[in-house]
Amino acid sequence: MEEMKARRVVDALRDRGTDADLARVGVHQFGITVHLRDGREAVWDSDDTASLEAQVMRDGMLVGFVPVVDGSEDYTEEQVIDTIVRADYDQPVASLRTEAPPPTPALPRRGGLFRRFMDGFRYR
Repeated sequence: MEEMKARRVVDALRDRGTDADLARVGVHQFGITVHLRDGREAVWDSDDTASLEAQVMRDGMLVGFVPVVDGSEDYTEEQVIDTIVRADYDQPVASLRTEAPPPTPALPRRGGLFRRFMDGFRYR
């Protein structure tokens, strides 16, 4: 996923109350990490493919996954956000709910005052 797109998706998820962060998985390789309540993390779209999928990890071990979402290579940012929010991680092979859960109170964006300094003024 492109870095700026990943940042916008993370910001939108945090605005909805989803605990998400930018995942830096390699040189110029970015994804989205969603922190789940039970200590697991879902790492979305970190493998540089066009389609949307996730690995669910606990303590560095794979404990589940979200299979490739059909047609996701052409998704807009809003559709990516909706897909991530609708994911149901209760089973090892996660599925997508038919409706997104209601938003919770917004979480603060990471970085605060020094966000642009830490990231090298790359925001558009």
